[in-house]
This record gives sequence, C-alpha cells and structure tokens, in this order.
Amino acid sequence: MLFGNIRTEHLQFNDQSLMTGTTQKMGYYQPFGDVFVDLDSAGPIRNYRRELNLQNAVHTVQYEANGVQFERTAFASFPDQVQVLHFSANKPGQLTGTIRLSDAHQAPVRAEDGKLIATGTLENGMTHEAQVRVVAKGGSVSVTPVGIRINKATAVTVLLAAGTSFVNDESRNFVGPHPHQRLNNQLDKAVKKSIDQLKLAHVNDYQSLFGRVRLQLGASGTEAAQATPDRLTAYAQGKNDPALEALLFQFGRYLLIGSSRPGGLPANLQGLWNHEVKPAWYSQYTTNINIEMNYWLAEQTNLPECHMPLFDWVENLARVQKKSPDPALKTDKGWIIYSTNNIMGGTSGWHIHRPGSAWLSQHFWEHYAFGGDKTFLKDRAYPLLKTVTEYWVSHLVVGKNGRLITPDGWSPEHGPGRNEKDVSDYPGVSYDQQIVYDLFTNYLDAARVLGVDKEYCMKIETMRNQLLGPQIGKWGQLQEWMDDVDDPEDHHRHNSHLFAVHPGRQIRPLSTPDLAKAALVSLNARGEKSVGWSSAWKINLYARLRDAGRAHALVQRLVTPRDLTKTAYSDDGGSYPNLLGVGPPFQIDSNFGYTAGITEMLLQSHTGEIELLPALPPVWSEGEVSGLRARGGVTVAMRWKNGVLRQAQLMADRTGMVTIRYGQLVKQIRLIAGRTINVNQVLQ
Repeated sequence: MLFGNIRTEHLQFNDQSLMTGTTQKMGYYQPFGDVFVDLDSAGPIRNYRRELNLQNAVHTVQYEANGVQFERTAFASFPDQVQVLHFSANKPGQLTGTIRLSDAHQAPVRAEDGKLIATGTLENGMTHEAQVRVVAKGGSVSVTPVGIRINKATAVTVLLAAGTSFVNDESRNFVGPHPHQRLNNQLDKAVKKSIDQLKLAHVNDYQSLFGRVRLQLGASGTEAAQATPDRLTAYAQGKNDPALEALLFQFGRYLLIGSSRPGGLPANLQGLWNHEVKPAWYSQYTTNINIEMNYWLAEQTNLPECHMPLFDWVENLARVQKKSPDPALKTDKGWIIYSTNNIMGGTSGWHIHRPGSAWLSQHFWEHYAFGGDKTFLKDRAYPLLKTVTEYWVSHLVVGKNGRLITPDGWSPEHGPGRNEKDVSDYPGVSYDQQIVYDLFTNYLDAARVLGVDKEYCMKIETMRNQLLGPQIGKWGQLQEWMDDVDDPEDHHRHNSHLFAVHPGRQIRPLSTPDLAKAALVSLNARGEKSVGWSSAWKINLYARLRDAGRAHALVQRLVTPRDLTKTAYSDDGGSYPNLLGVGPPFQIDSNFGYTAGITEMLLQSHTGEIELLPALPPVWSEGEVSGLRARGGVTVAMRWKNGVLRQAQLMADRTGMVTIRYGQLVKQIRLIAGRTINVNQVLQ
C-alpha cells in the first residue's frame, strides 16, 4: 500500500504467508514491514497528481517543485517477484534523501552487500526476511544500518523483495527453507534490469490477464476527470456515473490479480492488504460465504489462473482436517471443516461448518464447467467431489416427513433462531439442504463427463431426489428452516437460505418459478441496507431472479462512499475513497462480489443456456462488454443500445452446439472452436 506523500513516501507491504498460526492454532495474518523514502525538502509543491492506472497496474505520483518535474512510479512485479519504486526528475542531481526499512515485528535491520536486510522469526517458528536494494542514476549511494543514502541523483530505483519460510505443502508441515537465498536471487536478477525492462515485464504479465475483459456501461460527463473521492461524492449526491460503476467492476479484477496468482495463497478477508498485527477476524478464510465470494468472479471474468490458489489451499485443508485430533472433525468418510481457517488449515474452533467442504468443492466443478479441462476434472475436481459426497451419503438421515435431511446444521451466523449466538445443531436447515443438493448435482455431472462410477451415480441420484427440497412458507417466503418460523422483519446480513439461487442452480425463474418467486419475497424482506459483502451477494441474487432494478440499486449502494468515522461492523456498506469495500471495516469480498454481480447482470450460463443481458437495468441503456466467459468454454462479447442487444459475438474453445437465450428468444447454434460467430442475426 502506497501513500503518496511528498517528503516521505511510505510503502507498507505484506506477504500472504506471514501469519502467527499453525495447523492447530488460528493466529493472525501479519503486516510485514514498511519502506520509507525520505526526500530532502523540495520547496513549494505545484500540480500534484497521484493515480493508479488499472490498465497497467502502475501507481504514479507527479508534481513540480522549484521548476523541476518529479515523477514516481511503483508496481509489484509478479514475473520478477519484486516491488519497484522508481523516482525521477527532469533535471540532473535533484534527488537526495534516505531509504529506510522497518520490520513490523521489530526485527533488526542490517546493512549487508549493499542492501538493507531485516530478518525475524514469529512465535510459530516461521522465519521472514525483507531485503531492499537501491540503484541510482548519477550522484552517489552509500549504505548504513540507518538506511541507504542517495545524494544528488537524477533517478533512483528502490527494489524490495520479501518472503517467509512457509511452503504451501501439507506433507512438509508447511515448512520450507529460510527465504534469505531466494530473496538474494530475486534481487540479483532484478538489479540487472533497467526500470523500463522491469516495467515492461510487469505490464505484459498483468495485461495478459486484465486485458481479457473490457466493459463500458455508458458515457460519464466531466466526473471522469475528477479525483476519485470527489467523483464518489458527486455519485452519492445523485450524479449518474456509469463509467464509475464500470471502473469498480474492473477494480475487482485488478484486486484478484494482485492477491491471487498461481503458486501463492488465496485472497483472505482483506485480500492481502493488511497493516494490523491483530486484524479484524484474523484476516482469515471464512468458509460460510467470504472466501467463496472472493472467487465468484474468477471464471466468469476470464481469470481462471487466479482461481488456482484456492484449489491448492482446499486440497491442503482437506489433508489437515482428516488428520486433525479434534474430535469434532472426526468422520469415517470425507472431511468437514470449521467456519474459520488459516493458511495451514488451523482454526479458531468457531462452529463446525459441515457444508463448508461441499461449498468449496463447487469451485472445482465450476473451473471445469467454464474451462473444460478434463485433466483437472479427473485428477483434482472429481476426487474431491467424491470424498465430500461420501461424507454426506453417510451423514444424511431420514426425517419425519420421509425425506433425507441434514441432522445437525445451522444457517450461518444466524442459528436456528434469531440470535447469532444460538448456534445449536438443527435438522434440515435450508442452507445445508441446498448445498448438499448442489454437491450431488456437481458430482453427478462430473462422473458423467468422465464416464465413471455409474452404479454409485445411480445411488447419488436417488438420494438427491429424496432430499428435502426448498419449501415455501406462510408469508410466501422461501423458508430458512425446516419449520415455518421465518420472521418477515428479520434483516440478517446472511442470505444463506438463498444459496439455491446463487451460487447454486437449483432455483431458476424459468424452471422453478414458484420457488423463484418465494426466493424474491425472502430477499426483499432481508432489505437492501446491509454490510458490504451482503449487498454484493444480493446483487448476484437479484440478477439471477431477473430483478435488474433492485440489482442496480445495490450496485449504487456499493459504489456510494461511506463515513470514515464509522468503524464498527454495521449495516453501512459502500466504498472507501480508494474504492476498497466497506464492511466496515475493509473486507475485500464486497469488491469481488460486486464484480461478479455485474457480470451476472450481463451474462448467465448456469442453466445450461447462455443468456445475454438477463438483468440489464434501464440506466445502462447503452454499453458494450467483451471477454466474459460462459460455461462450456465460450467467450462472449456484446453491444447494446437503448436497452436492446445490437450485436453479440461468441467464440468457443471447443466445437459443439450451444443454446442462446435473449429475452424470449431461444436458439441453438453450432460453434466452431476458435472461430468468432456473430449471433445477433440469429436472435432477430
């Protein structure tokens, strides 16, 4: 995180693996440290500008002092595994100052081989190290334990590498070698490159992901030239700014690229951006909505690579839970989890979340459904789906109504009553029933694709048909509980009993209209006002239920800036001035859920059809999008005007038939692998 101050630039940095927990203890995700660049007095400042360019993931600061133009460029390079800060001036010899390194855990800083190095060990034995190296053009550079001093340079590049001894491998107890040599190697390679070479590698890597999707939701006026806080204020005052809504969509994709790359860990409650040693909710992985919401956008907005860290973590988590000495986690078949977990599978011990492993396994199926990777399905998704299915086969019981029910569940953070502290086990909770239905459906689909376990599939299909299904209650609502006890004045933040609408696929307006109507009654009763991630979930739910107006009202709610003085967890979701999502406090899931929700408004494919513009609000009367993904391996581009689809293009990864829906029009067309097909004439 950069702060853009003139005389002291401050970089607060993190590494997702730095945390105090173990496989048996929750612990906290930790801040790593800080780099400070103290510049000698520059005189009066003019024409200050600071921006983050989402197109290339580069942060810049520009200003003028004493007739000199100064510029700073900063980026975190995935290919070079370094963070880069570059300072330059348009006249020689204008940069004089000191670069300092500080460790968030009071590790001593030493000067060694022209670098600043801070090395420490956390209470769990995890070693961590940060190294800073400076390259200057012109002037002189000297290194002391206090810092690296630059004198009368024209350009300065600060390179930071940081890491821990954590290794993402349960079989090694998550312990790897000390990071010192790895960091040395990273800096030795980076220092041989010019700033232009470093930047080019970073931009090419980033744009290979980010550039896949483009979105325009209509033109904005002069607001687009305003500073972001001013633009947010104007939006809150009622100024229509569809480009800002599109910007926040792309910001979610930027955040996922920045916090979830292959070989790393999945994004936590704060993504990876945390400055506190005891962050809210440990900066954990919460499995009753939050970590799943973090990844709803991955496949549909064309970032499947960013999904991979979640799969690695889940597979490690499964192995840890199976070995756990905790009697609450003991099962003869499959594996179950708690609601809260850390990077090593450790937990706070807060409430068993039996359907959690089933919900996580949904992501494995979705990765195949969008991308069609049969090797992934066979080697990773199917084994996981089957083990979780085996657990539920052994755990379901026959209820008094003769239907199969889950015997001991809850509706997350809501309990079987109205008090979230009342978390006693309760049979047939709708959330549990719907997730088990989704699990069995995904398992059956996976087995059929692979052509395996046909007899077992017959058993699972029979059990799925025997499950207690969604029920409609006395005030027309979709029941949250097996018994009809829902309160129409209950505005709880969780929408767990609507899982079957989204991210599940059991309830659909066209195939189950009565249940969809009941789901809409329940969703309306929950109300629009809620914490950030809950509002984001509701965008997705309303989109699936075809209520474009209410979906957009929640889009507006999440874009609207909120009072920074309100820091308690409350019903005041929205945006901070830097566009990060308000819980409050900051939780990244609302950013990710917002992006997924807008995608659901524009494109859906969970029903087996590719539906174009299913929940387009009137305010987005004109726009275009390209690069979105539909299940079946189809990339979609659309353009619309006056609320009417004008052009649609589909490109398939594989040759085959697909069904396209636009409003009441339904057509089957044949797609040829790698060929772009215009379908707008077909839909006339």
